[in-house]
Amino acid sequence: MQLHQLQYFAAVAETRHFTRAAARVHVAQPSLSQQIRALERELGAELFHRARGHITLTDAGEALLPLAQRILADAETARREVQEVAQLRRGRVRIGATPSLCASLVPDVLRDFHDRFPGVDLVVHEDGSQDLVRVLAAGELDLALIITPLPGQAPALAATELLREDLVVVSAPSSAPARSGRIRIEDLRDQPMVMFRRGYDLREFTTSACRAAGFDPVFTVEGGEMDAVLGFVRAGLGLAVIPSMVAARSGLRVTPFAPPGLHRTIAVAHRKDVEPPRAARELRSVLREHLRSAAREQTLPSSTWLLDG
Repeated sequence: MQLHQLQYFAAVAETRHFTRAAARVHVAQPSLSQQIRALERELGAELFHRARGHITLTDAGEALLPLAQRILADAETARREVQEVAQLRRGRVRIGATPSLCASLVPDVLRDFHDRFPGVDLVVHEDGSQDLVRVLAAGELDLALIITPLPGQAPALAATELLREDLVVVSAPSSAPARSGRIRIEDLRDQPMVMFRRGYDLREFTTSACRAAGFDPVFTVEGGEMDAVLGFVRAGLGLAVIPSMVAARSGLRVTPFAPPGLHRTIAVAHRKDVEPPRAARELRSVLREHLRSAAREQTLPSSTWLLDG
């Protein structure tokens, strides 16, 4: 008894037609009929009543059908499991992340993943959260690290919150420190600021916080990406509000906000209707392990803490 014979038998049983069954399994109808006959000879019983235009199962066929379906299902499961294992030796993971996360968290996580699974190619898509949500929903990414809450147009996505991060103010290393060691949102009024391009999550955070405090921020330079903004601040062109993980690596003077401060929540998202491939699930696990380890060893900035333990 061979697997393809059971596949042909199940196709005939389900379609009640030899020609349609042959089309379903992509073989010629005479070949399918020949294999069904060979299976019947091996089992010693006819499986179908063959009346012109009317195919029905015999008692033997009725007994075999659920067993054949179970065997075929188990074979498909085995095929998928082997492919899943193979994906960890080769394959690809497509991950999206915001520019600030690409400048802080993502490199270390990808290094850890690559050390474990060197055969898996890593494709990184860097963009703002709203654009990442759109690309992820379109099926062009396996996972995305985004800033929550999700926009209203993302009902097809599931997001798991990972950590909450403080935003801080950075200035040139030569600048004078804040008198109290902390800064209030109101203290940014009339201060020259370096601002990210439109569509950047951090731009929305900063401008919204300033407007909630009753003023519009003053931009000396705007339109930059993360590296450019850090360079403009280093050159003394103004202040910038950035995540604490980025600030810790920047070499700039860092000033935290006075309570209650400014925060953002980082989450990993995927499509609800499609389970991420095995390699992407492993990357997600490596990400969580990295964050837990960093929290235990206190290598994350003190203003960053895990939400999911």
